[in-house]
Amino acid sequence: MADEMASSQSQYPTIDPGEFDLVVYGTGLPESLLAAAAAVAGKTVLHLDSNCFYGSLFSSVPISSLPSVFEDSPLFSEIETFGSAPEASRGFLLDIHGPRVLFCGDPMVDLLIKSGASHHVEFKSVDGSLIFWDGRLCPVPDSRQGIFRDRSLGLAEKSQMMKFLKLVRGHIGLDGKEGDDGSGSIADEDLELPFVEFLEKQRLPPKIKSIILYAITFADYDQDGGEACKKLMKTKDGIESIALYSSSIGRFPNAMGAFIYPMYGQGELPQAFCRCAAVKGALYVLRMPVVSLLMDEQNKLCKGVRLTSGQEILSSQLLMNPSFAVQNSGSHMQSAQEGLNSVNLLGKVARGVCITNCSVQPELSNILLVFPPRSLHSEQLASIRALQLSSNVSVCPQGYFVVYLSTLCDDAILGKEWLHAAINALFSSSSSETSTSSNNGDPEPKPTLLWSCVYVQEISQASCDAAICSCPTPDGNLDYRDILETTKKLYHSVYPDEEFFPESAASVNAEDDGALSD
Repeated sequence: MADEMASSQSQYPTIDPGEFDLVVYGTGLPESLLAAAAAVAGKTVLHLDSNCFYGSLFSSVPISSLPSVFEDSPLFSEIETFGSAPEASRGFLLDIHGPRVLFCGDPMVDLLIKSGASHHVEFKSVDGSLIFWDGRLCPVPDSRQGIFRDRSLGLAEKSQMMKFLKLVRGHIGLDGKEGDDGSGSIADEDLELPFVEFLEKQRLPPKIKSIILYAITFADYDQDGGEACKKLMKTKDGIESIALYSSSIGRFPNAMGAFIYPMYGQGELPQAFCRCAAVKGALYVLRMPVVSLLMDEQNKLCKGVRLTSGQEILSSQLLMNPSFAVQNSGSHMQSAQEGLNSVNLLGKVARGVCITNCSVQPELSNILLVFPPRSLHSEQLASIRALQLSSNVSVCPQGYFVVYLSTLCDDAILGKEWLHAAINALFSSSSSETSTSSNNGDPEPKPTLLWSCVYVQEISQASCDAAICSCPTPDGNLDYRDILETTKKLYHSVYPDEEFFPESAASVNAEDDGALSD
Protein backbone atom coordinates (compact mmCIF):
# COMPACT_ATOMS: atom_id res chain seq x y z
CA MET A 1 0.00 0.00 0.00
CA ALA A 2 2.80 2.41 0.91
CA ASP A 3 4.57 1.60 -2.37
CA GLU A 4 1.37 2.29 -4.35
CA MET A 5 0.89 5.62 -2.58
CA ALA A 6 4.52 6.63 -3.23
CA SER A 7 4.17 5.65 -6.89
CA SER A 8 0.97 7.69 -7.20
CA GLN A 9 2.54 10.74 -5.59
CA SER A 10 5.59 10.53 -7.83
CA GLN A 11 3.36 11.14 -10.86
CA TYR A 12 2.81 14.75 -9.74
CA PRO A 13 5.32 17.56 -10.27
CA THR A 14 7.14 19.12 -7.34
CA ILE A 15 6.18 22.76 -6.92
CA ASP A 16 9.04 25.15 -6.30
CA PRO A 17 9.08 27.31 -4.24
CA GLY A 18 7.05 25.76 -1.46
CA GLU A 19 5.68 29.01 -0.03
CA PHE A 20 3.45 31.66 -1.61
CA ASP A 21 1.67 34.85 -0.55
CA LEU A 22 -1.59 33.44 -1.91
CA VAL A 23 -2.89 29.99 -2.85
CA VAL A 24 -6.02 29.92 -5.00
CA TYR A 25 -7.91 26.63 -5.34
CA GLY A 26 -10.26 26.56 -8.31
CA THR A 27 -10.10 28.42 -11.62
CA GLY A 28 -13.62 29.86 -11.74
CA LEU A 29 -14.08 33.47 -12.79
CA PRO A 30 -13.89 34.99 -9.26
CA GLU A 31 -10.82 32.91 -8.38
CA SER A 32 -9.13 33.82 -11.67
CA LEU A 33 -9.86 37.52 -11.19
CA LEU A 34 -8.43 37.39 -7.66
CA ALA A 35 -5.32 35.49 -8.77
CA ALA A 36 -4.68 37.97 -11.59
CA ALA A 37 -5.28 41.02 -9.37
CA ALA A 38 -2.92 39.66 -6.70
CA ALA A 39 -0.24 38.83 -9.28
CA VAL A 40 -0.53 42.33 -10.77
CA ALA A 41 -0.05 43.71 -7.23
CA GLY A 42 3.24 41.81 -6.97
CA LYS A 43 2.06 38.91 -4.78
CA THR A 44 3.43 35.40 -5.31
CA VAL A 45 0.46 33.27 -6.41
CA LEU A 46 -0.04 29.51 -6.75
CA HIS A 47 -3.24 28.72 -8.66
CA LEU A 48 -4.48 25.13 -8.44
CA ASP A 49 -7.39 23.15 -9.82
CA SER A 50 -8.29 19.50 -9.37
CA ASN A 51 -9.84 19.49 -12.85
CA CYS A 52 -7.98 19.08 -16.14
CA PHE A 53 -9.68 22.21 -17.50
CA TYR A 54 -9.97 25.88 -16.52
CA GLY A 55 -13.15 27.51 -15.29
CA SER A 56 -14.52 25.28 -12.49
CA LEU A 57 -18.19 26.30 -12.07
CA PHE A 58 -17.73 28.96 -14.78
CA SER A 59 -16.36 26.61 -17.45
CA SER A 60 -17.55 25.57 -20.89
CA VAL A 61 -17.30 21.80 -21.36
CA PRO A 62 -18.12 19.09 -23.94
CA ILE A 63 -21.40 17.21 -23.51
CA SER A 64 -19.51 14.11 -22.37
CA SER A 65 -18.01 16.05 -19.43
CA LEU A 66 -21.31 17.32 -17.98
CA PRO A 67 -22.03 14.23 -15.81
CA SER A 68 -18.65 14.43 -14.07
CA VAL A 69 -19.09 18.20 -13.48
CA PHE A 70 -22.40 17.54 -11.74
CA GLU A 71 -21.05 14.60 -9.74
CA ASP A 72 -18.01 16.54 -8.49
CA SER A 73 -19.97 19.45 -7.00
CA PRO A 74 -22.60 19.36 -4.21
CA LEU A 75 -24.16 22.52 -5.65
CA PHE A 76 -26.04 20.66 -8.41
CA SER A 77 -29.18 18.56 -8.01
CA GLU A 78 -32.38 17.48 -9.77
CA ILE A 79 -30.49 16.62 -12.98
CA GLU A 80 -32.51 15.18 -15.85
CA THR A 81 -31.77 14.71 -19.52
CA PHE A 82 -33.91 14.18 -22.60
CA GLY A 83 -33.03 12.70 -25.97
CA SER A 84 -29.70 11.60 -27.37
CA ALA A 85 -26.70 13.83 -27.97
CA PRO A 86 -26.03 14.42 -31.69
CA GLU A 87 -23.36 12.29 -33.34
CA ALA A 88 -21.21 15.40 -33.65
CA SER A 89 -21.31 15.87 -29.85
CA ARG A 90 -17.56 16.55 -29.68
CA GLY A 91 -18.20 19.83 -31.48
CA PHE A 92 -20.26 21.27 -28.61
CA LEU A 93 -18.94 23.47 -25.79
CA LEU A 94 -21.63 24.01 -23.14
CA ASP A 95 -21.62 26.71 -20.46
CA ILE A 96 -22.34 25.28 -17.02
CA HIS A 97 -23.71 28.62 -15.77
CA GLY A 98 -25.72 29.80 -18.81
CA PRO A 99 -27.44 31.81 -20.06
CA ARG A 100 -24.91 34.61 -19.72
CA VAL A 101 -23.97 37.63 -21.86
CA LEU A 102 -21.96 40.81 -21.39
CA PHE A 103 -23.38 44.28 -21.89
CA CYS A 104 -21.04 46.14 -24.22
CA GLY A 105 -20.86 48.92 -21.64
CA ASP A 106 -20.67 46.93 -18.42
CA PRO A 107 -17.78 46.97 -15.90
CA MET A 108 -16.58 43.48 -16.87
CA VAL A 109 -15.89 44.65 -20.42
CA ASP A 110 -14.07 47.69 -19.02
CA LEU A 111 -11.95 45.39 -16.84
CA LEU A 112 -11.15 43.10 -19.77
CA ILE A 113 -9.76 46.11 -21.63
CA LYS A 114 -8.02 47.64 -18.61
CA SER A 115 -6.31 44.41 -17.53
CA GLY A 116 -5.26 43.30 -20.99
CA ALA A 117 -7.40 40.16 -20.77
CA SER A 118 -9.17 41.30 -23.94
CA HIS A 119 -6.06 40.18 -25.84
CA HIS A 120 -6.95 36.57 -24.98
CA VAL A 121 -10.65 36.38 -25.88
CA GLU A 122 -12.80 37.32 -28.88
CA PHE A 123 -16.46 38.24 -28.92
CA LYS A 124 -19.45 38.10 -31.25
CA SER A 125 -22.51 40.32 -31.14
CA VAL A 126 -25.90 39.00 -30.02
CA ASP A 127 -28.18 39.68 -32.99
CA GLY A 128 -31.28 40.75 -31.10
CA SER A 129 -33.75 40.23 -28.26
CA LEU A 130 -37.24 38.74 -28.21
CA ILE A 131 -39.93 38.79 -25.53
CA PHE A 132 -42.70 36.21 -25.14
CA TRP A 133 -45.96 38.15 -25.20
CA ASP A 134 -49.50 36.96 -25.80
CA GLY A 135 -48.33 33.49 -26.80
CA ARG A 136 -45.68 34.50 -29.32
CA LEU A 137 -42.16 35.91 -29.57
CA CYS A 138 -41.98 39.62 -30.34
CA PRO A 139 -38.95 41.87 -30.97
CA VAL A 140 -37.62 44.01 -28.13
CA PRO A 141 -37.49 47.59 -29.50
CA ASP A 142 -34.46 48.88 -27.60
CA SER A 143 -33.62 51.96 -29.70
CA ARG A 144 -35.35 54.64 -31.76
CA GLN A 145 -34.66 52.69 -34.93
CA GLY A 146 -35.91 49.49 -33.31
CA ILE A 147 -39.14 51.13 -32.21
CA PHE A 148 -39.90 52.47 -35.69
CA ARG A 149 -39.10 49.09 -37.33
CA ASP A 150 -41.22 47.04 -34.93
CA ARG A 151 -44.40 45.99 -36.75
CA SER A 152 -45.87 44.41 -33.61
CA LEU A 153 -46.31 47.85 -31.99
CA GLY A 154 -49.12 50.22 -32.81
CA LEU A 155 -48.52 53.91 -33.47
CA ALA A 156 -49.73 54.87 -29.98
CA GLU A 157 -47.41 52.31 -28.35
CA LYS A 158 -44.44 53.55 -30.40
CA SER A 159 -45.18 57.13 -29.42
CA GLN A 160 -45.47 56.29 -25.71
CA MET A 161 -42.25 54.29 -25.66
CA MET A 162 -40.36 57.03 -27.53
CA LYS A 163 -41.63 59.61 -25.05
CA PHE A 164 -40.54 57.48 -22.10
CA LEU A 165 -37.07 56.79 -23.51
CA LYS A 166 -36.63 60.51 -24.22
CA LEU A 167 -37.45 61.25 -20.57
CA VAL A 168 -34.89 58.68 -19.36
CA ARG A 169 -32.20 59.81 -21.79
CA GLY A 170 -32.71 63.41 -20.67
CA HIS A 171 -32.41 62.40 -17.02
CA ILE A 172 -29.16 60.48 -17.50
CA GLY A 173 -27.72 63.03 -19.93
CA LEU A 174 -27.49 60.81 -23.02
CA ASP A 175 -29.17 63.49 -25.12
CA GLY A 176 -26.45 65.92 -24.15
CA LYS A 177 -28.78 68.46 -22.50
CA GLU A 178 -31.27 68.83 -19.72
CA GLY A 179 -34.18 71.22 -19.67
CA ASP A 180 -33.73 74.38 -17.60
CA ASP A 181 -37.19 73.89 -16.16
CA GLY A 182 -36.29 70.43 -14.91
CA SER A 183 -38.35 68.75 -17.62
CA GLY A 184 -35.35 66.64 -18.57
CA SER A 185 -34.98 65.05 -15.13
CA ILE A 186 -36.96 62.68 -12.93
CA ALA A 187 -38.01 63.94 -9.50
CA ASP A 188 -36.16 62.57 -6.46
CA GLU A 189 -39.38 61.28 -4.92
CA ASP A 190 -40.11 59.34 -8.12
CA LEU A 191 -36.65 57.75 -8.05
CA GLU A 192 -37.51 56.13 -4.72
CA LEU A 193 -40.81 54.73 -5.99
CA PRO A 194 -41.14 51.11 -7.10
CA PHE A 195 -40.24 51.22 -10.79
CA VAL A 196 -43.51 49.57 -11.77
CA GLU A 197 -45.43 52.45 -10.12
CA PHE A 198 -43.34 55.00 -12.00
CA LEU A 199 -44.09 53.24 -15.27
CA GLU A 200 -47.79 53.28 -14.45
CA LYS A 201 -47.55 57.04 -13.80
CA GLN A 202 -46.25 57.36 -17.36
CA ARG A 203 -49.41 55.55 -18.55
CA LEU A 204 -47.45 52.99 -20.51
CA PRO A 205 -49.48 50.10 -22.00
CA PRO A 206 -48.95 46.62 -20.53
CA LYS A 207 -46.74 45.33 -23.35
CA ILE A 208 -44.36 48.33 -23.23
CA LYS A 209 -44.24 48.15 -19.45
CA SER A 210 -43.36 44.44 -19.62
CA ILE A 211 -40.63 45.05 -22.23
CA ILE A 212 -39.01 47.73 -20.05
CA LEU A 213 -39.27 45.75 -16.81
CA TYR A 214 -38.15 42.32 -18.00
CA ALA A 215 -36.31 42.70 -21.33
CA ILE A 216 -34.40 45.97 -20.76
CA THR A 217 -33.95 46.35 -16.98
CA PHE A 218 -34.17 42.56 -16.44
CA ALA A 219 -36.24 42.51 -13.24
CA ASP A 220 -36.10 39.02 -11.76
CA TYR A 221 -39.55 38.71 -10.18
CA ASP A 222 -43.14 39.73 -10.90
CA GLN A 223 -43.13 43.48 -10.22
CA ASP A 224 -46.93 43.66 -10.17
CA GLY A 225 -46.96 41.57 -7.00
CA GLY A 226 -46.46 44.63 -4.78
CA GLU A 227 -45.07 43.89 -1.33
CA ALA A 228 -45.35 40.17 -2.07
CA CYS A 229 -42.64 40.56 -4.74
CA LYS A 230 -39.41 38.99 -3.53
CA LYS A 231 -37.24 41.74 -5.06
CA LEU A 232 -39.07 44.94 -5.97
CA MET A 233 -37.03 47.20 -8.26
CA LYS A 234 -36.85 50.91 -7.40
CA THR A 235 -37.08 53.56 -10.11
CA LYS A 236 -33.46 54.67 -9.56
CA ASP A 237 -32.29 51.09 -10.16
CA GLY A 238 -34.47 50.76 -13.24
CA ILE A 239 -33.10 54.02 -14.68
CA GLU A 240 -29.53 52.85 -13.96
CA SER A 241 -30.22 49.60 -15.85
CA ILE A 242 -31.69 51.50 -18.81
CA ALA A 243 -28.59 53.73 -18.81
CA LEU A 244 -26.33 50.67 -19.02
CA TYR A 245 -28.45 49.18 -21.81
CA SER A 246 -28.51 52.44 -23.78
CA SER A 247 -24.77 53.08 -23.40
CA SER A 248 -24.05 49.53 -24.60
CA ILE A 249 -25.80 50.03 -27.94
CA GLY A 250 -23.27 51.22 -30.48
CA ARG A 251 -20.22 51.12 -28.21
CA PHE A 252 -18.35 48.81 -30.58
CA PRO A 253 -18.54 49.28 -34.36
CA ASN A 254 -19.38 45.68 -35.25
CA ALA A 255 -21.73 44.92 -32.33
CA MET A 256 -25.31 45.09 -33.57
CA GLY A 257 -26.97 45.56 -30.20
CA ALA A 258 -26.32 45.84 -26.48
CA PHE A 259 -24.82 42.39 -25.88
CA ILE A 260 -21.74 40.37 -26.79
CA TYR A 261 -20.81 36.73 -26.20
CA PRO A 262 -17.29 35.21 -26.04
CA MET A 263 -16.17 32.89 -28.83
CA TYR A 264 -15.87 29.26 -27.61
CA GLY A 265 -18.08 29.92 -24.58
CA GLN A 266 -18.08 31.77 -21.27
CA GLY A 267 -15.27 29.52 -20.02
CA GLU A 268 -12.90 31.68 -22.06
CA LEU A 269 -13.24 34.54 -19.54
CA PRO A 270 -11.54 32.86 -16.55
CA GLN A 271 -8.87 31.51 -18.91
CA ALA A 272 -8.18 35.05 -20.15
CA PHE A 273 -7.55 36.30 -16.62
CA CYS A 274 -5.46 33.21 -15.82
CA ARG A 275 -3.22 34.13 -18.76
CA CYS A 276 -2.90 37.67 -17.37
CA ALA A 277 -1.89 36.24 -14.00
CA ALA A 278 0.65 33.88 -15.58
CA VAL A 279 2.27 36.81 -17.41
CA LYS A 280 2.73 38.47 -14.01
CA GLY A 281 4.38 35.37 -12.54
CA ALA A 282 1.50 33.29 -11.11
CA LEU A 283 2.17 29.54 -11.17
CA TYR A 284 -0.56 27.25 -12.56
CA VAL A 285 -1.01 23.54 -11.82
CA LEU A 286 -4.11 21.64 -13.04
CA ARG A 287 -5.08 18.09 -11.97
CA MET A 288 -3.78 18.89 -8.49
CA PRO A 289 -6.37 18.40 -5.72
CA VAL A 290 -5.87 19.90 -2.28
CA VAL A 291 -6.41 17.02 0.15
CA SER A 292 -6.09 18.84 3.48
CA LEU A 293 -5.51 22.15 5.18
CA LEU A 294 -2.45 22.76 7.34
CA MET A 295 -3.47 24.37 10.62
CA ASP A 296 -1.29 26.36 12.99
CA GLU A 297 -1.60 24.67 16.39
CA GLN A 298 -1.18 27.93 18.31
CA ASN A 299 -3.54 30.35 16.58
CA LYS A 300 -5.76 27.67 14.94
CA LEU A 301 -5.47 29.43 11.57
CA CYS A 302 -4.77 27.85 8.22
CA LYS A 303 -1.10 28.14 7.33
CA GLY A 304 -1.10 26.20 4.05
CA VAL A 305 -2.34 23.14 2.18
CA ARG A 306 -1.30 19.56 1.55
CA LEU A 307 -1.61 18.48 -2.07
CA THR A 308 -2.55 15.08 -3.42
CA SER A 309 1.12 14.73 -4.38
CA GLY A 310 1.95 14.78 -0.69
CA GLN A 311 3.74 18.12 -0.92
CA GLU A 312 2.96 20.76 1.67
CA ILE A 313 2.59 24.35 0.47
CA LEU A 314 2.77 27.20 2.97
CA SER A 315 0.71 30.36 2.51
CA SER A 316 -0.79 33.02 4.72
CA GLN A 317 -3.94 33.21 2.58
CA LEU A 318 -6.13 30.62 0.83
CA LEU A 319 -8.95 31.37 -1.63
CA MET A 320 -11.27 28.48 -2.50
CA ASN A 321 -14.01 27.49 -4.88
CA PRO A 322 -16.97 26.91 -2.50
CA SER A 323 -17.81 23.49 -3.93
CA PHE A 324 -14.43 21.96 -3.01
CA ALA A 325 -14.12 19.96 0.21
CA VAL A 326 -10.79 19.25 1.92
CA GLN A 327 -9.66 17.89 5.28
CA ASN A 328 -8.12 20.00 7.97
CA SER A 329 -5.17 18.63 9.88
CA GLY A 330 -7.55 17.05 12.39
CA SER A 331 -8.97 14.77 9.67
CA HIS A 332 -12.24 16.67 9.62
CA MET A 333 -13.76 17.23 6.17
CA GLN A 334 -14.24 20.95 5.66
CA SER A 335 -15.47 22.85 2.66
CA ALA A 336 -14.92 26.50 2.02
CA GLN A 337 -18.47 26.97 3.28
CA GLU A 338 -17.78 25.79 6.85
CA GLY A 339 -16.89 28.14 9.65
CA LEU A 340 -16.17 31.12 7.41
CA ASN A 341 -18.66 33.65 8.71
CA SER A 342 -21.38 31.13 7.76
CA VAL A 343 -21.53 31.28 3.98
CA ASN A 344 -25.26 31.42 3.34
CA LEU A 345 -27.12 29.84 0.49
CA LEU A 346 -28.91 32.69 -1.25
CA GLY A 347 -31.37 30.54 -3.17
CA LYS A 348 -31.57 28.35 -6.24
CA VAL A 349 -31.43 28.80 -9.98
CA ALA A 350 -32.93 26.25 -12.33
CA ARG A 351 -30.89 25.95 -15.52
CA GLY A 352 -31.42 24.19 -18.82
CA VAL A 353 -29.40 23.63 -21.95
CA CYS A 354 -31.01 22.45 -25.19
CA ILE A 355 -29.71 21.40 -28.59
CA THR A 356 -31.91 21.94 -31.61
CA ASN A 357 -31.65 21.81 -35.38
CA CYS A 358 -32.83 25.30 -36.34
CA SER A 359 -33.28 28.80 -34.97
CA VAL A 360 -36.34 29.87 -33.03
CA GLN A 361 -36.31 32.94 -35.33
CA PRO A 362 -35.21 31.98 -38.87
CA GLU A 363 -33.44 35.24 -39.73
CA LEU A 364 -31.43 35.45 -36.47
CA SER A 365 -28.58 33.27 -35.13
CA ASN A 366 -27.68 34.52 -31.64
CA ILE A 367 -30.76 35.67 -29.75
CA LEU A 368 -31.66 36.67 -26.21
CA LEU A 369 -35.19 35.63 -25.20
CA VAL A 370 -37.24 36.68 -22.18
CA PHE A 371 -40.36 35.06 -20.73
CA PRO A 372 -41.80 37.60 -18.26
CA PRO A 373 -43.33 36.34 -14.99
CA ARG A 374 -46.72 34.66 -15.49
CA SER A 375 -46.32 34.73 -19.29
CA LEU A 376 -46.39 30.90 -19.43
CA HIS A 377 -48.75 30.15 -16.53
CA SER A 378 -50.10 31.85 -13.41
CA GLU A 379 -47.67 30.17 -11.00
CA GLN A 380 -44.56 31.45 -12.80
CA LEU A 381 -43.27 34.03 -10.30
CA ALA A 382 -39.91 34.83 -11.91
CA SER A 383 -38.61 35.75 -15.34
CA ILE A 384 -37.17 33.02 -17.52
CA ARG A 385 -34.24 34.07 -19.69
CA ALA A 386 -32.95 32.13 -22.65
CA LEU A 387 -30.02 32.56 -24.99
CA GLN A 388 -29.78 30.90 -28.39
CA LEU A 389 -26.27 30.52 -29.86
CA SER A 390 -25.17 29.29 -33.28
CA SER A 391 -22.03 27.84 -34.80
CA ASN A 392 -20.68 31.34 -35.52
CA VAL A 393 -19.59 31.61 -31.87
CA SER A 394 -17.91 28.17 -32.11
CA VAL A 395 -19.97 26.43 -29.42
CA CYS A 396 -21.67 23.93 -31.73
CA PRO A 397 -21.26 22.39 -35.20
CA GLN A 398 -22.85 24.03 -38.21
CA GLY A 399 -26.53 23.17 -38.54
CA TYR A 400 -27.13 23.08 -34.77
CA PHE A 401 -28.08 25.62 -32.13
CA VAL A 402 -27.54 25.66 -28.37
CA VAL A 403 -30.18 27.30 -26.18
CA TYR A 404 -29.61 28.06 -22.48
CA LEU A 405 -32.44 28.84 -20.06
CA SER A 406 -32.55 29.85 -16.40
CA THR A 407 -34.93 31.09 -13.72
CA LEU A 408 -34.53 31.91 -10.05
CA CYS A 409 -36.59 29.72 -7.72
CA ASP A 410 -37.06 28.77 -4.08
CA ASP A 411 -38.42 25.35 -4.95
CA ALA A 412 -36.42 23.13 -7.32
CA ILE A 413 -39.49 21.31 -8.63
CA LEU A 414 -41.29 24.56 -9.48
CA GLY A 415 -38.18 26.00 -11.10
CA LYS A 416 -37.83 22.99 -13.37
CA GLU A 417 -41.55 23.11 -14.14
CA TRP A 418 -41.21 26.72 -15.33
CA LEU A 419 -38.22 25.82 -17.50
CA HIS A 420 -40.08 22.91 -19.08
CA ALA A 421 -42.97 25.26 -19.91
CA ALA A 422 -40.53 27.57 -21.72
CA ILE A 423 -38.89 24.63 -23.50
CA ASN A 424 -42.30 23.39 -24.65
CA ALA A 425 -43.17 26.87 -25.91
CA LEU A 426 -39.99 27.03 -27.99
CA PHE A 427 -39.48 23.47 -29.23
CA SER A 428 -41.27 20.36 -30.35
CA SER A 429 -40.31 16.75 -29.85
CA SER A 430 -41.35 16.08 -33.46
CA SER A 431 -40.96 18.04 -36.70
CA SER A 432 -44.73 18.39 -37.22
CA GLU A 433 -45.53 20.71 -34.29
CA THR A 434 -46.17 24.39 -35.09
CA SER A 435 -45.93 27.64 -33.19
CA THR A 436 -47.43 31.11 -33.55
CA SER A 437 -44.09 32.78 -33.05
CA SER A 438 -43.96 34.75 -36.28
CA ASN A 439 -44.61 38.48 -36.30
CA ASN A 440 -47.44 38.20 -38.84
CA GLY A 441 -49.26 35.57 -36.79
CA ASP A 442 -48.87 32.73 -39.29
CA PRO A 443 -48.05 29.35 -37.74
CA GLU A 444 -44.43 28.27 -38.14
CA PRO A 445 -42.79 24.92 -37.43
CA LYS A 446 -41.14 24.80 -34.05
CA PRO A 447 -37.47 23.77 -33.92
CA THR A 448 -37.11 20.12 -32.96
CA LEU A 449 -35.61 19.47 -29.54
CA LEU A 450 -32.83 16.93 -30.04
CA TRP A 451 -31.32 16.86 -26.54
CA SER A 452 -31.72 18.73 -23.28
CA CYS A 453 -30.42 18.77 -19.73
CA VAL A 454 -32.24 20.53 -16.89
CA TYR A 455 -30.72 20.93 -13.43
CA VAL A 456 -30.80 23.07 -10.29
CA GLN A 457 -27.82 24.94 -8.86
CA GLU A 458 -27.48 26.35 -5.34
CA ILE A 459 -26.33 29.99 -5.13
CA SER A 460 -23.97 30.92 -2.29
CA GLN A 461 -22.32 34.20 -1.41
CA ALA A 462 -18.65 34.89 -0.75
CA SER A 463 -17.14 34.78 2.73
CA CYS A 464 -13.78 35.44 4.31
CA ASP A 465 -12.05 34.88 7.64
CA ALA A 466 -8.48 35.64 8.68
CA ALA A 467 -6.84 33.06 6.42
CA ILE A 468 -9.44 31.32 4.21
CA CYS A 469 -11.90 32.89 1.79
CA SER A 470 -14.74 31.33 -0.18
CA CYS A 471 -15.53 32.74 -3.62
CA PRO A 472 -19.09 33.31 -4.89
CA THR A 473 -20.83 30.74 -7.05
CA PRO A 474 -22.48 31.66 -10.38
CA ASP A 475 -25.61 33.69 -9.63
CA GLY A 476 -28.93 33.87 -11.46
CA ASN A 477 -28.15 37.11 -13.31
CA LEU A 478 -27.71 37.53 -17.03
CA ASP A 479 -24.41 39.41 -16.66
CA TYR A 480 -21.38 39.49 -14.33
CA ARG A 481 -21.86 42.84 -12.55
CA ASP A 482 -22.75 41.42 -9.12
CA ILE A 483 -20.04 38.74 -9.30
CA LEU A 484 -17.43 41.36 -10.20
CA GLU A 485 -18.50 43.66 -7.37
CA THR A 486 -18.44 40.78 -4.86
CA THR A 487 -15.00 39.72 -6.10
CA LYS A 488 -13.66 43.26 -5.65
CA LYS A 489 -14.91 43.34 -2.05
CA LEU A 490 -13.31 39.95 -1.40
CA TYR A 491 -10.01 41.19 -2.80
CA HIS A 492 -10.04 44.29 -0.59
CA SER A 493 -10.85 42.19 2.48
CA VAL A 494 -7.64 40.23 1.81
CA TYR A 495 -5.50 43.14 0.55
CA PRO A 496 -7.10 46.34 1.91
CA ASP A 497 -4.19 48.54 0.82
CA GLU A 498 -3.97 47.25 -2.76
CA GLU A 499 -5.88 48.59 -5.76
CA PHE A 500 -7.87 46.10 -7.82
CA PHE A 501 -6.09 46.16 -11.21
CA PRO A 502 -4.51 49.63 -10.99
CA GLU A 503 -4.41 51.75 -14.14
CA SER A 504 -0.62 51.82 -14.18
CA ALA A 505 -0.51 48.03 -14.55
CA ALA A 506 -2.75 47.95 -17.63
CA SER A 507 -0.92 46.89 -20.75
CA VAL A 508 -3.57 48.16 -23.14
CA ASN A 509 -4.50 51.28 -25.00
CA ALA A 510 -7.65 52.85 -26.37
CA GLU A 511 -7.37 50.90 -29.61
CA ASP A 512 -8.17 47.68 -27.72
CA ASP A 513 -11.89 48.61 -27.75
CA GLY A 514 -11.97 47.46 -31.35
CA ALA A 515 -10.79 43.97 -30.34
CA LEU A 516 -14.14 43.43 -28.63
CA SER A 517 -16.25 44.25 -31.64
CA ASP A 518 -15.77 41.12 -33.76
